[in-house]
Amino acid sequence: MPNQINLVKVFSVTKARERDELGARVTSWIAQNPEVKILRTFVSLTSDSRFHCLSMVLMCATAIDSGWLP
Repeated sequence: MPNQINLVKVFSVTKARERDELGARVTSWIAQNPEVKILRTFVSLTSDSRFHCLSMVLMCATAIDSGWLP
Protein backbone atom coordinates (compact mmCIF):
# COMPACT_ATOMS: atom_id res chain seq x y z
CA MET A 1 0.00 0.00 0.00
CA PRO A 2 1.62 3.31 -1.05
CA ASN A 3 2.23 5.96 1.58
CA GLN A 4 1.75 3.56 4.48
CA ILE A 5 3.29 4.78 7.73
CA ASN A 6 6.26 2.58 8.57
CA LEU A 7 8.52 5.03 10.41
CA VAL A 8 7.90 7.36 13.34
CA LYS A 9 10.52 9.98 14.23
CA VAL A 10 10.16 11.83 17.54
CA PHE A 11 11.98 15.03 18.49
CA SER A 12 11.49 16.07 22.10
CA VAL A 13 13.06 18.94 24.05
CA THR A 14 12.65 20.50 27.48
CA LYS A 15 15.22 23.29 27.74
CA ALA A 16 14.69 26.77 26.28
CA ARG A 17 17.82 26.64 24.14
CA GLU A 18 16.81 23.22 22.77
CA ARG A 19 13.33 24.55 21.94
CA ASP A 20 14.95 27.40 20.01
CA GLU A 21 17.01 24.89 18.00
CA LEU A 22 14.27 22.32 17.39
CA GLY A 23 13.33 23.61 13.93
CA ALA A 24 16.93 23.38 12.76
CA ARG A 25 17.24 19.82 14.10
CA VAL A 26 14.09 18.70 12.30
CA THR A 27 15.14 20.44 9.07
CA SER A 28 18.57 18.80 9.26
CA TRP A 29 17.06 15.34 9.78
CA ILE A 30 14.74 15.82 6.81
CA ALA A 31 17.65 16.89 4.59
CA GLN A 32 19.71 13.87 5.69
CA ASN A 33 16.85 11.45 4.93
CA PRO A 34 15.60 12.22 1.40
CA GLU A 35 14.20 8.68 1.08
CA VAL A 36 11.64 9.45 3.79
CA LYS A 37 8.28 11.00 2.95
CA ILE A 38 6.53 12.81 5.82
CA LEU A 39 2.84 11.91 5.82
CA ARG A 40 1.65 13.52 9.07
CA THR A 41 3.11 15.82 11.69
CA PHE A 42 2.03 16.25 15.30
CA VAL A 43 3.26 18.96 17.66
CA SER A 44 2.53 18.85 21.37
CA LEU A 45 3.45 20.90 24.40
CA THR A 46 3.21 19.42 27.86
CA SER A 47 4.22 21.02 31.11
CA ASP A 48 4.21 20.73 34.85
CA SER A 49 5.08 23.29 37.48
CA ARG A 50 8.77 23.36 36.47
CA PHE A 51 9.26 22.06 32.94
CA HIS A 52 7.83 22.48 29.47
CA CYS A 53 8.31 19.66 26.96
CA LEU A 54 7.88 20.38 23.26
CA SER A 55 7.59 17.36 20.97
CA MET A 56 7.38 17.01 17.21
CA VAL A 57 6.33 13.63 15.88
CA LEU A 58 6.78 12.84 12.20
CA MET A 59 4.75 9.96 10.77
CA CYS A 60 6.65 8.83 7.69
CA ALA A 61 6.90 6.35 4.85
CA THR A 62 10.21 5.04 3.64
CA ALA A 63 10.70 4.53 -0.08
CA ILE A 64 11.65 0.87 -0.01
CA ASP A 65 9.03 -0.45 2.41
CA SER A 66 6.03 1.55 1.24
CA GLY A 67 6.43 1.47 -2.52
CA TRP A 68 7.05 5.22 -2.66
CA LEU A 69 10.10 6.41 -4.56
CA PRO A 70 11.54 9.93 -4.30
